[in-house]
Amino acid sequence: MPVFEVRITLKEGIVDPEGENTKKTLQLLGFDDLKQVSFSKLYTISMEGSGETAIREVEEMCRRLLANPAIHNYTYRLIDEQ
Repeated sequence: MPVFEVRITLKEGIVDPEGENTKKTLQLLGFDDLKQVSFSKLYTISMEGSGETAIREVEEMCRRLLANPAIHNYTYRLIDEQ
């Protein structure tokens, strides 16, 4: 049973309000050396099946639901194969 980690991030140039608000709050708390804070989503997906079929299905999940191709990038990796 493969387990994938899928990370969804904003594309370069897309405003990241959650990251910016977190950065401002951290600076108010005294963390002054921050250059950037970025927000991303991380999904852990366990699947039945294996091999190339599982990889194709994760790719399709990303394209059809998990990421908006206009504003998101996505990466995935196999983290466990039980």
